[in-house]
Amino acid sequence: MSNEERDPSVQVLEPGEPCTDVEILSPREVPLGGPRAMSVWRTLPQRRRSLIGAWCFVDAYGPDDVSATGGMFVPRHPHTGLATVSWLFAGEIDHLDSGGNAASVRPGELNLMIAGRGITHQEISTPDTRALHGVQLWYALPEETRFSENQFAHFSPEPVSAGPGVTARVFIGSLAGASSPVETRTPDLLGAELVLAPGSSARLTVRADFEHGLLAETGDIRVNGTTTAHRELAYVPTGADALDLSAGPSGARVVLLGGVPLGEQIVMWWNFVGRGHDEIAEFRRRYQAELGFEPAHPDDAEKRPLFGDFPEGQPAPLPAPALPNAQLRPRG
Repeated sequence: MSNEERDPSVQVLEPGEPCTDVEILSPREVPLGGPRAMSVWRTLPQRRRSLIGAWCFVDAYGPDDVSATGGMFVPRHPHTGLATVSWLFAGEIDHLDSGGNAASVRPGELNLMIAGRGITHQEISTPDTRALHGVQLWYALPEETRFSENQFAHFSPEPVSAGPGVTARVFIGSLAGASSPVETRTPDLLGAELVLAPGSSARLTVRADFEHGLLAETGDIRVNGTTTAHRELAYVPTGADALDLSAGPSGARVVLLGGVPLGEQIVMWWNFVGRGHDEIAEFRRRYQAELGFEPAHPDDAEKRPLFGDFPEGQPAPLPAPALPNAQLRPRG
């Protein structure tokens, strides 16, 4: 295509040249519930952007004084059509799910739970946790794997250099010569924690067919020349094979997410990911019935249960909220 035919609003990039069309997504504060609720800072989804690759949910929390907030207490609740990534910087959380998995979530260690067709789980900070600090991330499963069976994976990535003064822990995908062995059932994903020394900078080689999100988890950073404040998420579209990242005098921690655009419309409501309003309504109806909150619907009598059994002696599960009066619409 000649220069005269190009859309002037689209950046034309050479190999190794970062994209300067950076979009800043501001966080909103969301309490998790209760009188002393810990709050999370949510940057995805937003009205103007639902997905970055297949990543559909980004919550950051802490550092929280657990004596003041009560820590994390999220009793049994459901998921469908997605995977959860728990990644901590401080503290410890006990994970328990209906797939038969009990695990500890510790700093620098990936806990990946693939919900598939359905799962329930709980996450509760341990009694000896004094400070809690981390991120909770979700990605949507594509059509070909979203009804597969649930699965749990644990991985402790080794730190690698991503440039002078920059250290990376790659928990999903590949970056800076490091690769995670974790199978995601969602092709072409990236997830990494980057720690930048004060005043450091790096040019990261990335896949040009990926879109990326960079969460300024501590302090302000610059992404391809654009200032990104603490807790903001910088979105970089596809088309460039390089990312420029720099920290100020206090250094920074960054959560880098990336992936090939999902290319599918999704409906995300409460803890479910589906493809339409009626599907979400069925997920809710079956969860409510399987956990005894509402009577079973005759249409579900012959269907295989979605959400599994749970060990006895655990806190009471969370009921699903009522569906909105308006029709849930796919976004992507």
